[in-house]
Amino acid sequence: MFSVTVRDHMMVAHSFRGEVFGPAQQLHGATFVVDVTFKGPRLDDDDILVDIGLATQHVHEVVGELTYRNLDDDPAFAGVNTSTEVLARTVADRVCERVRAGRLGAATHQVTGLAVTLHESHVAWATYERDV
Repeated sequence: MFSVTVRDHMMVAHSFRGEVFGPAQQLHGATFVVDVTFKGPRLDDDDILVDIGLATQHVHEVVGELTYRNLDDDPAFAGVNTSTEVLARTVADRVCERVRAGRLGAATHQVTGLAVTLHESHVAWATYERDV
């Protein structure tokens, strides 16, 4: 299995519902380092899994849809705690849509899985993995 990872970051504002979140129930900011790993069993005719430039561009666009926003105001997250896990799944699903739509070139046929890791800090992160 081959894998290629590209990295970006995002800064969001949000709050959580539920006593388990303590002071994070109040509006606060969060900065995440975002790693998106493209996975697949074979390479294309140019011996690559995915064009790193295209992958970087599309991950940046997906992350850009979330960054510098108050996620509490986004209808896509109505009634949902925008935990690190939920945001990792959101990024994975949105990148997957682009792969399936053929927007990453030949990778459409090679990429069979994605893993998205959101790093909250140097000691804590969450990952969501899915098939394409």
